[in-house]
Amino acid sequence: MRPSSVLFVCGLNAVRSPMAEALARLWFSKTIYIQSAGVRKGELDPFSVKAMEEMGVDISRHRPRTIEEIEDDNFDLIITLAPEAHHKALDMTRTIAAEVEYWPTPDPQLANGSRDQIMDVYRQVRDGLARRIKARLEWKPTGGH
Repeated sequence: MRPSSVLFVCGLNAVRSPMAEALARLWFSKTIYIQSAGVRKGELDPFSVKAMEEMGVDISRHRPRTIEEIEDDNFDLIITLAPEAHHKALDMTRTIAAEVEYWPTPDPQLANGSRDQIMDVYRQVRDGLARRIKARLEWKPTGGH
C-alpha cells in the first residue's frame, strides 16, 4: 500500500537520508508528505550536494536534524538506511503506529580514493536510492480499469 507520509532515517541526516528525501520529494511531493532525520545531528556533506546537483536537485539548504527535532512524528512509513537508524525506528514504533522498512545503504563517507572515485560512490548510493524510492512509492493501480 502506498503511504501518505514517509520518514527517511540514517545516522547523521547528512548524506543518505537527505538524498532520499530530496529524490522522493522530486517525484512524490504532491501526494506524499516526506521528511528525513538522523539518529544524531551531522553536517551536510558537500559530496552529497554535488551528487544531487548532477540530477538538477539542490539540497544545499538542507539542515541536518535528529528524529527528536521532527515536530510531526505521525508517519505511515519509516525507511531506515543504516543499522543504528533501524534500531531507533523500531524503538519509536513502540509508541507510534508506523511500518518500518530497512534498506541497507552503504555510507559513502567511508569511500576512499580520488575525488572522482569518491563521487562515483556517492552516485551509486544516489542511484540506488532513486531506484528503490521509485519502486516503493510509485502508485500501482490494482485490478479494475
